[in-house]
Amino acid sequence: MKWFVCVAFAATLCLSAWGAESADEGTGWVSLFDGKTFDGWKVGKNADTFRIENGAIVANGNVAHLFYVGNVRNHAFKNFDLKAEVMTFTNSNSGIYFHTQYQEAGFPKFGIECQVNNSHGDWRRTGSLWGVSDIRETYVRDNVWYTQEIIVKDLHVTVKLDGRTVLEYTLPPEAAGKPVAMPTKMTYLPEGTFALQGHDPKSKACFRNIRVKILE
Repeated sequence: MKWFVCVAFAATLCLSAWGAESADEGTGWVSLFDGKTFDGWKVGKNADTFRIENGAIVANGNVAHLFYVGNVRNHAFKNFDLKAEVMTFTNSNSGIYFHTQYQEAGFPKFGIECQVNNSHGDWRRTGSLWGVSDIRETYVRDNVWYTQEIIVKDLHVTVKLDGRTVLEYTLPPEAAGKPVAMPTKMTYLPEGTFALQGHDPKSKACFRNIRVKILE
């Protein structure tokens, strides 16, 4: 009985803290994930890489990408502030794509990947814009929830981890208003949607409280 009370108290504390954070952020934030279903999200090949557990999207399996295809801005985002709570596990690799578009299989050909990786063999750590502007430092840890934030204002991209700015990057002028090829051979779109990455069967990452604020 004591164990049950302790667990219940801890769960209540966690949920209370989560709700308080959202409330403190003020108005303008819109949730993209209801914590229960994949409504508004779509994955093609290897769909079983993604599942929902305890209010979080879990990515663990063969290469697959879960795209937001919902009604918010008709899933076409240009200037925005995106936040998600993320948890990684040892030797895991994942990512959050932005300015991308849905594709059935393979690694996305459009957009930029904001890296999710604290201990995987790839040296590009969490917060990197993979292959575009990379970070070697590890700012957050495996096995704990942290907040990953991506802010795009026209050509400027800011990445924050737990509120700390870890990366600032300015896109080339030719990216204003038209698709442009990136060093990764991906094409950055003037606007696009978001996607979560399932990297490989040995990698596991969890995402929850995914929300966006539109920046006009």
